[in-house]
Amino acid sequence: MARIGKWMVGLCTSMIALALSTPAFAQTAEASSKGTRDGMIALAAGLGLGLAALGGGLGQSRAAAAALDSIGRNPGASGKIFTPMLLGLAFIESLVIFTWVMAFVLSGKIGG
Repeated sequence: MARIGKWMVGLCTSMIALALSTPAFAQTAEASSKGTRDGMIALAAGLGLGLAALGGGLGQSRAAAAALDSIGRNPGASGKIFTPMLLGLAFIESLVIFTWVMAFVLSGKIGG
């Protein structure tokens, strides 16, 4: 019980310190809108890349699992299954790489 109490005191102290320090970082309206724009660009780049990696990973795992299951059921067709599987994995990975490039393009707009 004492551990939870110390944890809660630390959390509450941190939240109060963050809430009270906000006026110290006040900016003009122009600087604030530019900071908001830069923050949104960074958030879009980060979320886009994260979602692309998640979707690409799920897609590649499902494609590989289906191909390996097919090869396991019919080992004689492994040559006919392997090439389309690799092509499909390359297409999935190219979308993730495209998102990675777009994240770099967006991050280049921060501060500019």
